[in-house]
Amino acid sequence: MSVKITCIKKDNGNHENPYVAIKSMNWINEADQKNGTSTRVEMHDFVKDGGEAYVKDAAGNKAKLVAKTTDKGTKYVKTVADDVKSDNLLKLKECS
Repeated sequence: MSVKITCIKKDNGNHENPYVAIKSMNWINEADQKNGTSTRVEMHDFVKDGGEAYVKDAAGNKAKLVAKTTDKGTKYVKTVADDVKSDNLLKLKECS
């Protein structure tokens, strides 16, 4: 299954990096229109287990998410760096 991340929800506080500040994210499967919300850890495990998640900007640029773990063992996801800033996970709007 492949899902597009549509928005992110951050929690308050100090974090090891800005991606760890993401508490949850909303997503949609563009193939069947199924949607949902996953925690940062759930999305990490989904991607690590072979699922595909991505961010797509208004121009159609797509950046895949990769699963990462901090030195302290905190799981998170981030977009693969490319030359397009608008397809960055941290550029998404805050979920309401």
